[in-house]
Amino acid sequence: MEDYKYLAIVEWAKNYIASKGLRPRDRFLTEKELCEIHGVSRQTVRQALMCLENDNVICRVRGSGAFVSGGYSQSVPVSQVQTRNIGVISTYFTDYIFPQIVTGIESVLNDSGYSMQLAITHNKVAEEQQALQSMISGGVQGLIVEPSKSALPNPNMALYDELRSKNIPVVFFNANYPWSGYPCVALDDEAAGRMAADYLFDCGHTKIAGLFALDDIQGHKRYSGFIKSCIAHGLKNAEENVMWFATTDKNFIFTSGGNRLLEFLSETTAVVCYNDNIAIKLLQFCKEHDISVPDDLSIVGTDDSKYASICDVPLTTIIHPQRKLGEAVAEKLIDGISSFTAENDDIIFTPELKIRDSVKKL
Repeated sequence: MEDYKYLAIVEWAKNYIASKGLRPRDRFLTEKELCEIHGVSRQTVRQALMCLENDNVICRVRGSGAFVSGGYSQSVPVSQVQTRNIGVISTYFTDYIFPQIVTGIESVLNDSGYSMQLAITHNKVAEEQQALQSMISGGVQGLIVEPSKSALPNPNMALYDELRSKNIPVVFFNANYPWSGYPCVALDDEAAGRMAADYLFDCGHTKIAGLFALDDIQGHKRYSGFIKSCIAHGLKNAEENVMWFATTDKNFIFTSGGNRLLEFLSETTAVVCYNDNIAIKLLQFCKEHDISVPDDLSIVGTDDSKYASICDVPLTTIIHPQRKLGEAVAEKLIDGISSFTAENDDIIFTPELKIRDSVKKL
C-alpha cells in the first residue's frame, strides 16, 4: 500500500503550504523531515516531491533543496531548475563487478526521476579530467565518481574545487581521494584484507604472501589488513612476503615477471590477492606451471566477481556488495541534492567471506 501513500503526502503538502502561509521562494520541508512526519520511506517521499514539482507546487534546485514555486523561478534559470541529470564516472563498466554497481546506481536514479550520464576513465586521470569538464559544462545536478589511481597524486583537484564552489554534490564509490572532503561509499577494504588472511591462518597456513595494487587506495587498505593479520598471528617480516604491482601493468607479473613470481611462490603455501581479477590470473599462472590449487597453493580473492564461482577452481573470496553499493551511493547523492543538512559521512559495508574450493586446510 505504501506505493499509494505518496498521493496522500501530495495533498498534505498543499494544505501545509497554505496553512503555514508559505510564499514563493520559501523553503519547503526536507525529505528527512517528510519521512519522519509521515512514517514512510524516502522513495515514497521522493514520489510525492516529483508529483508536487510536476504540479508546480514546489521546485527543487541543485544543491539547495525544495522551495515553494512561483516567484522563486524568476531568480533561477528555468534550465537549471528542470535539469535532472546525474553524472557517473567509473573506471570501468563492461566487465568484472562494475555492471552490477552501475545497475544499482541507475535503478535508484531512475526511480527518483533522474537520468544518468555515464563516463568511463579506464583508470586514467586524464580521462577523468575530460569527464569532469564535460559534466560540469553539461550542468549535471550531482556526480558519482570512482577515482582513478586513488593512491597517487591527482591533477584534477581544481575541478573538484570548482564543483564545490558551484554547490554540485559529489559522492565517491569504492575509494576516495584523501584530500577531497567528499563522502565515500565502499567496502571496508582493510577488514577485507584482514579477513582473507585470518581465514588462511585458521586453515593452518603460516607461509602466507600477498599481491596488492600500489596505485589504488583499496590496495593499500587491503594490504594494511593483511599485515595486521600477519602481526596478530606472529608472522615475522610479513612485508617481505608482498609483491606490489601497478594496475595498468598487472599482466606483467604473470608474463615478463613470471620467473620472479615463481620464486616468490616457492616460499609460500597461500596467497591473498588484491582482487578476483588477480586471483584468477594467478590460478591460470599456476595451471601453466604445474602448481596445483589448492594442494600446492591456496588462493583467496576479493570482490566475489561473476567469474569467481565458474573458474577452474571456484575461488574463495571476500564478497563485495556490488549492486547494493551502487544503490547506496545513488541514495547518498540524492540526499546531498535534496537536503539542506545532508550528512557528509562515509557508508562502509562490512565484508563477508565466501568459501569455495581454492583453499586447503593443512
